[in-house]
Amino acid sequence: MDIRQIITDKIIAIMEAGTTKSGPRWTRSAGSGLPRNAKSGEAFHGINVLLLWAEAAELNYSSNQWLTYKQAETMGAQVRKGEKSVLCVYYSKIQEKGEEQDDDERSSYMMCKPFWLFNVAQIDGLPAGLTTPTAQTNEFTAIEEAERILTESGAEIRHGFDAAFYSPSKDQICLPNPERFTSPQSYYATALHELTHWAGHESRLARDFGKRFGDDAYAFEELVAELGAAFVMGSLGMVDGTIAGHADYVATWIKVLKNDKRAIFSAASQAAKAADFILAGAMVVAE
Repeated sequence: MDIRQIITDKIIAIMEAGTTKSGPRWTRSAGSGLPRNAKSGEAFHGINVLLLWAEAAELNYSSNQWLTYKQAETMGAQVRKGEKSVLCVYYSKIQEKGEEQDDDERSSYMMCKPFWLFNVAQIDGLPAGLTTPTAQTNEFTAIEEAERILTESGAEIRHGFDAAFYSPSKDQICLPNPERFTSPQSYYATALHELTHWAGHESRLARDFGKRFGDDAYAFEELVAELGAAFVMGSLGMVDGTIAGHADYVATWIKVLKNDKRAIFSAASQAAKAADFILAGAMVVAE
């Protein structure tokens, strides 16, 4: 089973079929926060966030809590007959075989492995608290937190421009005045998109996709920024977790993903690193 190809095809299908003025359909689930393991309470990361958000949006799940089949069993619960799981992935370190080498001397590589999750809405017998819809974060508090993230990032943010962009040469974020946006959420989603670009500066996370993606490097960086904004907004439980999914961007993203089955994994991983960097700067714990 080519896990990367299966998941890449699924993400492409989501982009092709679910893209609207508010972006790919996974943004509809950002208001419920990051998807979490219902047993451990730990948040999922990277590509798994997109897969679980998309599934929750498609099937209208009110909770972003998930369990494996075995985890549900250990809690005395049971996945209902006929329910379908979501394919997710984790990475395992594999050592290459070498009879004359000690374990410490063998080279290793990371292997992508599958696991499957069910939403708590698909499981009977769970404690009532787990199946209760996640409470929405208070809008004022969420916007207040988003403002604090921008302020405490240390980024130079200037207003009064006709468009939003990040200037690497000046290391500054340029935005239109806040009142020009259709809503506070739209303003902060755009600002956090640019802040994700800022986090990739050579003095911070040092992202550079030029060698790997060539002419598509710009589009790929835009995808990372889009996902990074979604992850940060999702951690705050805010809806409209991304900027508007511009058709030209989405078309280019799909092209990149079709040309490289590893691309969406790399984009989600880099976006997660940026989101963690941004949230750590403001000492925000992802909820």
